[in-house]
Amino acid sequence: MRKRQFVKFYDQQAPKIYRFVYLKVSSPQDSEDLTSEAFLKFWQDLADKKEKKEKIDNHRALLYKIANNLVIDFYRKKSRSEVSIDPENTVLAQIKDKTDLNKEVILNSDVIEVKKALNNINEEYQNIIIWRYLDDFSTKEIAQILGKPEGNIRVLTHRALKALKKQM
Repeated sequence: MRKRQFVKFYDQQAPKIYRFVYLKVSSPQDSEDLTSEAFLKFWQDLADKKEKKEKIDNHRALLYKIANNLVIDFYRKKSRSEVSIDPENTVLAQIKDKTDLNKEVILNSDVIEVKKALNNINEEYQNIIIWRYLDDFSTKEIAQILGKPEGNIRVLTHRALKALKKQM
């Protein structure tokens, strides 16, 4: 991947990686730091693989795998704290209808409910729901990220949705 391709890839993926990380750590500053670090590690991995003449099948899957590992490391370094539910900083609530305050209030309450529910299911289920339904990853891409067969991912997706519904 050349520098121009990387810049284009960054522009496309940075908001998605930020949202994924933000949903996991709920701090805009930590999310920005981890997103930057994910792209730095991704760039370094590209250089290493190029040097070793190895091919990367799915750049997006590799980037998400790196971001997920950084979130895991983040929580290893810092004791896990309760996710702060703050609709003012919510990435999911970026789309606001300024003309209808009622719609905004409903959207914010829905986002809060979803974040609370996500926080109460296991981490693997959280990742699968975010990747599948927010980032539109295919089952195959999720399987690549997690290193599991596609059949397992379909079952895990079903279980993740069931767990999320139970929390809501």
